[in-house]
Amino acid sequence: MSVDAEAEIPHPRETVTLHGHVEAEHAFLDAYRGGRMPHAWLIGGARGIGKATLAYRMARFVFAHPDPASAGVQNSESLALPPENSAVRRVAAQGHSDLLALERIEDDKGKLRTVIQVDDVRRTIGFFGSTAGEGGWRVCIVDSADELNAAGANALLKILEEPPAKSLLLVVSHAPGRLLPTIRSRCRRLALRPLSPEDVARAVADALQRDAGEADIKAAATASDGSVARALDLLGGTALKVREQVNTMLGALPAVNPRDLHALGDALGRSDESAFTAFVDAVRDWLSARVTAARAEPARLARFADVWDRLNRAARDVEIFHLERKPMVFNVFGWLAEASRG
Repeated sequence: MSVDAEAEIPHPRETVTLHGHVEAEHAFLDAYRGGRMPHAWLIGGARGIGKATLAYRMARFVFAHPDPASAGVQNSESLALPPENSAVRRVAAQGHSDLLALERIEDDKGKLRTVIQVDDVRRTIGFFGSTAGEGGWRVCIVDSADELNAAGANALLKILEEPPAKSLLLVVSHAPGRLLPTIRSRCRRLALRPLSPEDVARAVADALQRDAGEADIKAAATASDGSVARALDLLGGTALKVREQVNTMLGALPAVNPRDLHALGDALGRSDESAFTAFVDAVRDWLSARVTAARAEPARLARFADVWDRLNRAARDVEIFHLERKPMVFNVFGWLAEASRG
């Protein structure tokens, strides 16, 4: 059974529990308690490790405790709030007047836009220009800044340059280094590390309302590289089975079994996007391990680096031009076999 069939994955605004990232929470708490609260935080890290979940957790905390000197803040050991807290319920229901979320929305045809539009970013002008509805903080969450186009990034920069009092911008980014330097310089950086397999398993179990000790959840968590989103993708459809199949074939290199190639190609041709992603990610992980081990051998390193580039180009072309996946499977394993023999 696929993940989607078993349970609806909660949005970060609805997620009360955060697994891992204790240091990041303490950094925010220390700044808030000490009266050194930056007006903007840049929360960076790989996809699916809890950046947006942390951002909503920050927002709920300042809504529930608008006075940094209060006992509730000074005595807190984390940003956790009980599910029945008013701020938790209203943020989850998108009913808090002092919270603005900038994220991709659907177009007139019901399809998710590819970018956060500049008109949406300009909503921050009126939002921050008005008085907070409850006399406390006004919070804007950008999820994610990587999806801003040039005009949107410049519009966000204007708010960062002249932040009103008691305003808080929480900017999520999967690749902070690619953002405008002027945006990065006006935010306090908060870098999140990939989660441990145990934390990923617990987060996935919470999302799916299952037991973290179940075999498929543990296997997906182990293969997730610290990303809850990736683990959930692996659990969807045939993705986890495809990854295991690819790993078995990679272990046999430089030998390649044509029947296995046909079977894998047929599986990817019939599967959803998560299975294709699982195939590409498994090969990337294998190549990363080979590159690390080959650092002392420049010629071997160059061969694997070349396959890495070819793989990424081929995967991009398949997705952009909707090409058949089976020929790519044969090509990739041909490249891998050749590189492994050298």
